[in-house]
Amino acid sequence: MSEYLLWRHALADGETTTLYAVRHPLRGTRVRALFFARPRRLDVWCRSAGVEEAVVGGFFVRDPYRPLGEVWIDGRAVRHEPAPSRYAPRRACLVSNGDGVRIVARADAPQHPDGDLVQAGPLLVAGGAVAFDPEADHEGFSAGSDQFDSDITQERHPRAAVGLSRDAVVAVACDGRRSRVDAGLSLLELAQVMVELGVKHAINLDGGGSTTLVHRGHLLNRPYSDQDQPAPQSRRVVTALAFEPR
Repeated sequence: MSEYLLWRHALADGETTTLYAVRHPLRGTRVRALFFARPRRLDVWCRSAGVEEAVVGGFFVRDPYRPLGEVWIDGRAVRHEPAPSRYAPRRACLVSNGDGVRIVARADAPQHPDGDLVQAGPLLVAGGAVAFDPEADHEGFSAGSDQFDSDITQERHPRAAVGLSRDAVVAVACDGRRSRVDAGLSLLELAQVMVELGVKHAINLDGGGSTTLVHRGHLLNRPYSDQDQPAPQSRRVVTALAFEPR
C-alpha cells in the first residue's frame, strides 16, 4: 500500500514551502509512462481514466505540443523534440519494463527499450548522494535553455521528482510561486529533499505550472503558472508516469 506524506519544509534562508510525497512499494508497483497526443490536465485525465496514482512526466514544447526528450511506450518511440546532440546521451531518464525500474543517463539505457522510457532531468541523486551540481551543467539544461521558457536550473519554483529507494518508488512535488506562503525549491534543495527521503537515485521531472501529483485520484499539490495567481489550476501536459499495482 502506498504511503502519503505532507509537510511544511523550512529552507535555509527562513522561507518555507509545502511538500508532498507518495511512496509506492517497489515490488508491488508497475511504473507506466503515459503520452497524451492531445495535451491533458493530468488530474482531470486520471479521474476520467480511473488512474489513482500519477505524477507529471518529462518536458514538452508547444506549437505543436510534443515531448522534449525521448519517450518510449511499450517499446515504441514517440515523436519528440530532441535535446541538443551534445547533451542528449547525458540527460537522465526513467526506464520501466518487466525487470523493474531504473533511473540512468540515456546513454546507459537500452538504445531501443522494450518497455517504457521518459527522458527528463537533471539527475538529482545517485548512489544515495546529491548528484546535481549547479555549476557543472553536465546535462546541458543551462546551455540548452532556449528550448525552455527559462533556465530551469535557476531559482526556486514548483518542482516534481521521482526517486527509487531500496523498497519504494517515491514521487514528490512542492508548491511555489506564492509570496510569503510557498517559496518553491531550487534543484539543489529538491535533490537534498530526495536524499532525506532515503532514495538512492532520483530524477527531476517537469515543474513550474506543470507540476502535478495525483494520489488516490486527487490532485495533491497546488499548481500555479504565474506568481500569486488567484487560484491554482493544473496545466495541460504531454507525458506522465502512472503507478499501478503489478
